[in-house]
Amino acid sequence: MGMMILNAGEIAHLDSMSTDSAISGHDMIDRESNVSPSGLGLLIEDGIFTSITDSQSLQTEYAPDWDGESTSSKLSIIDAKGCAIIPGLIDSHTHLIWGGDRSSEMRQRQSGMSYKQISDIGGGIQRTVTSTRKMSLKEMVSIGLSRVVEASKYGTCAMEVKSGYGLDTETELRLLEAASEISNISDVGIFPTWLGAHDFPHDKGRTNYFDELLSEQLPKVSEQGIANWCDVFCEDGWYTNDETESIVEQAKEFGLQSRLHVDEFVDSDGLALAADLGCVSADHVAKSNTDSRQKASDAGTMQTFLPGTPYVLGNALDLPLNECIDNNWAFSLATDYNPNCRFLSLPLVSNICCTRMGLDPLTALIATTRNPATTLGDDTITGRIAVGHSANVNIVSSRDVDGWCQTPGENPFSHTIISGNIV
Repeated sequence: MGMMILNAGEIAHLDSMSTDSAISGHDMIDRESNVSPSGLGLLIEDGIFTSITDSQSLQTEYAPDWDGESTSSKLSIIDAKGCAIIPGLIDSHTHLIWGGDRSSEMRQRQSGMSYKQISDIGGGIQRTVTSTRKMSLKEMVSIGLSRVVEASKYGTCAMEVKSGYGLDTETELRLLEAASEISNISDVGIFPTWLGAHDFPHDKGRTNYFDELLSEQLPKVSEQGIANWCDVFCEDGWYTNDETESIVEQAKEFGLQSRLHVDEFVDSDGLALAADLGCVSADHVAKSNTDSRQKASDAGTMQTFLPGTPYVLGNALDLPLNECIDNNWAFSLATDYNPNCRFLSLPLVSNICCTRMGLDPLTALIATTRNPATTLGDDTITGRIAVGHSANVNIVSSRDVDGWCQTPGENPFSHTIISGNIV
């Protein structure tokens, strides 16, 4: 049975350009080009939008017998009752699967310890690794799936999912296998990334583990065939630029593209390196310099900001989002869901950007839909509402599109639909 959504309020279709490229600059705040006025309806067949036109015409042609209930003889029907509609959200940076608990680290941070200092005494990533290595595949799938379900309640329809809490070949492969199994049973699209280079495990020397990444983990990850990308935590105190380049270049030989963690705490020219290496995305980028941002823009490397991380670490919320708009640099937003940053809600992350950094809500929407879609390499995930595209949408509990990220303590959506199915 197909589906029809009638009597929509504003629709943020985000289909303002004839290409599949990201939207950047002041086009990100162009409402006339990206938002349709109220009164339209959407017809969905086989998980695809097949018609978007005025509601009365759709009802007359496809459901003349509809009496205002949920179904007609041929279609499942949702009466949006004037509420706005936006594309399904895309979370392009998550650390979804891990075990253990790091709640005690807040007190350590409040006592003045840095992220690196906590790591050096066995906290941080290392603490999560210890717990995650003990998890069975079944446990990983169960906990990961529960988090995916929670994310879908807040409108997420596709997620990038990293390994990285194994730091040994066996556990890294198990984490990727868990992501694959979740993908098979979840409505939400799952896009796995190998992040073996998340840290250096304390039970191995730095040189030995680096050699293991190149000679053992990477070949086996490639043979497994689950990961779409490799990732490296390229940051002062973790992986150097030279080490990062070696991993990324060797990953290319195995057919893996790359996404990188860069410039989170200091500017180490990580964003420029990502651009030079042809990475699809460079994430965090909080401290990157202006020249690096221009270089990334020219290279087509998406800058992905993760505002939840400085928020939970108690750092300044001063990401250069509006500077990116003024300079026509495309960017995305993501949750960075991890043991320290327990955000699964992209509306909440975007609310932080709007209320604390002055970002326009429509811009935030583009940065969590169409722009991250361009980094996934999947033609079915576009972050747009248009005929011929997958029917991934959220119905907002407001007549205004802007309402999608203005209820930080509440779910802003009445319905989330993935490929034409209500989730």
